[in-house]
Amino acid sequence: MKSALHFWCIFWCLCSYALRKNVDARPDTVSIGALFTFNSTIGRVAKIAMAAAVGDINNDPSILPGTKLVVQMRDSNCSGFVGIVQALQFMEKDTVAIIGPQSSVLAHVVSHVANELQVPMLSFAATDPTLAPLQFPFFVRATHSDHFQMASVADIVNYYGWKEVTAIYIDDDYGRNGISSLGDELAKRRSKILYKAAVRPGAKKSEMASVLVRVAMMESRILVLHANPDSGLALLLLARNLGMTSSGYVWIATDWLGSFLDSSLHPDMELVSAMQGVLTLRQHTENTRRKRKLASRWSALVKRDNVDSRFLINSYGLYAYDTVWMIAHALDAFFSRGGNISFSIYPKLRDIAGGGLQLGAMTVFDEGRLLLERIRKVNFTGATGPVKFDSDGNLLWPAYDIVNIVGSGLRTVGYWSNYSGLSIASPETLYMKPANRIRENQKLGIVLWPGETITRPRGWVFPNNGNELKIGVPNRASFRQFVSADSITDTVRGFCIDVFVAAINLLQYPVPYKFILFGNGSENPSYTEMINKILTNEFDAVVGDIAIVTNRTRVVDFTQPYIESGLMVLTSVKRHSSSGWSFLQPFTIRMWCVTGVFFLIIGTVVWLLEHRINDDFRGPPVKQIITVFWFSFSTLFFAHREDTRSTLGRFVIIIWLFVVLIIQSSYTASLTSILTVQQLTSPITGIDSLVASDDPIGFQIGSFAENYLVQELGVSKSRLRALGNPDEFKKALELGPRNGGVTAIVDERPYIELFLLEHPKFAVVGSEFTKSGWGFAFPRDSPLAVDLSTAILELSENGDLQRIHEKWLNDRMTESQSQTNDLESDSLQVYSFSGLFVICGVACLATLAIHAGILVHKYCEHAASSQQAAALSSTDGSSSRSRLRAFLSFADRREMDTHTPRASKEKAAAALAGVGGDSIGGISAASSTTSVSTSTSC
Repeated sequence: MKSALHFWCIFWCLCSYALRKNVDARPDTVSIGALFTFNSTIGRVAKIAMAAAVGDINNDPSILPGTKLVVQMRDSNCSGFVGIVQALQFMEKDTVAIIGPQSSVLAHVVSHVANELQVPMLSFAATDPTLAPLQFPFFVRATHSDHFQMASVADIVNYYGWKEVTAIYIDDDYGRNGISSLGDELAKRRSKILYKAAVRPGAKKSEMASVLVRVAMMESRILVLHANPDSGLALLLLARNLGMTSSGYVWIATDWLGSFLDSSLHPDMELVSAMQGVLTLRQHTENTRRKRKLASRWSALVKRDNVDSRFLINSYGLYAYDTVWMIAHALDAFFSRGGNISFSIYPKLRDIAGGGLQLGAMTVFDEGRLLLERIRKVNFTGATGPVKFDSDGNLLWPAYDIVNIVGSGLRTVGYWSNYSGLSIASPETLYMKPANRIRENQKLGIVLWPGETITRPRGWVFPNNGNELKIGVPNRASFRQFVSADSITDTVRGFCIDVFVAAINLLQYPVPYKFILFGNGSENPSYTEMINKILTNEFDAVVGDIAIVTNRTRVVDFTQPYIESGLMVLTSVKRHSSSGWSFLQPFTIRMWCVTGVFFLIIGTVVWLLEHRINDDFRGPPVKQIITVFWFSFSTLFFAHREDTRSTLGRFVIIIWLFVVLIIQSSYTASLTSILTVQQLTSPITGIDSLVASDDPIGFQIGSFAENYLVQELGVSKSRLRALGNPDEFKKALELGPRNGGVTAIVDERPYIELFLLEHPKFAVVGSEFTKSGWGFAFPRDSPLAVDLSTAILELSENGDLQRIHEKWLNDRMTESQSQTNDLESDSLQVYSFSGLFVICGVACLATLAIHAGILVHKYCEHAASSQQAAALSSTDGSSSRSRLRAFLSFADRREMDTHTPRASKEKAAAALAGVGGDSIGGISAASSTTSVSTSTSC
């Protein structure tokens, strides 16, 4: 016991000595620099927060024991040049780390110096996403990157279903790179930045107003404002004066506005009125103990700083507070692992001399990489929540509050986090649950938009830039009921035009447009070329009989189809007149043969089942053959007079009568159709037979049918004939493939239906082998296409679309459809009734097998009871033939004859048991006697 106590005493003494030695090895004072703008929204709060953090650290014995932390603060005064000079001055004074700079622009420059001199630089406000550790390893971002902020903005845009936004930003590294990140995030969600409005740093109000005027002329009403407080507030005031904060607009400001409002004790009411309905972001911070403690003594800290104005703490102040603690924890770990603060001359500056700059005074922090490593491994709970870096150098759990400015206050409508997306629950409550970012789980509260409305703004209007929509219209040479140009009135008319105008008139906003004809009017234009004009911005849209096909949807967006379409085969047909032998047409020859054979099979099977017990199926052979034929064919009319007595026979008849009923009904229906409905015949039965043939195929000029036949169906181009109008359709079909014409024409359904109204002697064969429709084409992601689709659906629901259809195309088009279905129908095949025949055949075989089994069983009993038969079976010679004849004779007897007295059976056996050559004759005689007896009994 004493030895153990002695051991622990020695161990405690050694630990105390080592700790005292480590503490003694630490410097008394560690100096770090801080570079930011004192007189700014972020700088005012950061200055007091960092001073508070230094005081808390120096008063905490658990952190940096024996060492006093000193933060030397320098004011960059919003000047990049001043900031660079002050950063270099820090490097001359053996500074181990620098907090800042506040500006992303300055951070890009100073980070190069930090990399060379190995001085860690921790910024609590530089959010430029391009300040990456790969390029600037000594730059540590102690706040969240704008990459995450722009992802939250993109999620908000996607949540409300907007596809295009206008970005207003300050044209520097902070603004450009942030908006670039926004573009990337929007692209992931199939949205885009329609217009980038850059504002020069330090721009005058007149310049800002000019930028906003250009923005107002754009169609997008979703405005993302990424600026600093000074320029951002000026832009909002100018926007209000220009009427750009009224109903229909959506303003989304990044976190600069949220931090400004959070720190403003009494914001100017003029500013507040310009912000009504604006959505802004705020970096989300957890409600930690340090945050509550810092907030409770904030007023006292502000008074102690002797500043004139009063302001509140914002999220950037909390991150500045945690940044000082981050350095303190890193330095503590640095000293605990034997780190030593030492500097050496930067060798690359030795050869640079002269001038007033003291470049030789700048030194390299020898163990800067070790301190940087300790900084990236910090893990503690600060005022903002858990402070820890991931492998990419970003703080864990990036999250933002989504705030709606209403009245004179801020209302939180939801949250965004990189973990769970949009939610109405605080992010920290979701971190313990599985990540679930499906669209159904993305939620936000009710937002009061500009104009004091809670209705989601549409997000766009037609651009007010003085330009009309350039609508391309095909100048057709045929089927002008759909689209036609009137040379007298210089207008465009037709079914497609009326549908477009009616849909445009249903929109809630004016859309100026003008029609531009495409094509020479002598032949139909190429619709593919016309669609491509949208890609080159020659047309803003294309209206007409535009088929919605796959290769076109890859380059443009289409509206909802306003008429059904699809490819059909049109060919010449001839009328089929009935003849004296029309009654044979319902069945094929094979069907007639199989049906006749089955009639005979059924008659034979019933005769076998009924012969021994039914007098109707007995008698002379000729009579029995006639009975078989009569019975089998009389069942066709259910007129058979012979009665069936056996159970098996009745079973077969029931199944056969069912088969006859089906065959008879089918025959009657088919014959009725042949004799009463006009029949048309054609060698082409559909697209398959057309492709399989080698005959020429016609198509309409400008139609997509040509590409479809060649690319999809593999038809050789040499077989295709281009046709321009209905007259050429008629002539080519009348000539036929042998006289320079075509065997069929492949075209879209609306054209063919119009053609058949004037030329009923032609017809459609087969069914429609593609399904599509006609729509109006617009550039990709055009919001006008979405609104017009809604308008077309409304036209369909209120009946206007049908009335336009009747005006131009006439309801007789429906009559032509019925004519196309009157082609000669095929005769009924055996395959159509194969199931019935199989069932009937199986029933016959089964009953015959059962009957044979019963007959053999009875014969065996009969043979066993006859001694003569036993004697006969023991004789040699032709015993097998004798047994067969005896069995056949037994099977031919009437059923009651097999049950005669035993004496009669013995007598018959004796008659059969002749000796030698008389045996055969005896059997024959007996058979004859039996037959006579049977005949007599019959």
